[in-house]
Amino acid sequence: MQPGYPQQQPPQIDNNMTMSIVSIFLFWPLAIPAIINASKVNPLLQQGDYAGAQAAAAESKKWSKWALIIGLIGWAISILCCILGGVGAIMGGNNSSY
Repeated sequence: MQPGYPQQQPPQIDNNMTMSIVSIFLFWPLAIPAIINASKVNPLLQQGDYAGAQAAAAESKKWSKWALIIGLIGWAISILCCILGGVGAIMGGNNSSY
């Protein structure tokens, strides 16, 4: 490194911690590895392991996306079942005879 020139810093890497934390409310089994990988990004950057930080961020993003997808599908199915169950109860209640 030459004196007088500023040291070039590698660009910051998004650790995806926010998405990982949100995903824990939707499908926690996949959100746990997402949070673990997200928590590795900043220490790896501080150690100078840029490739390792990128890999951890990519893993965090992958697990978060899967947790969000599965969680949202699960919520949609639950809401659909509740709606269909309510409609079925209303329709079935009209056919009762004493």
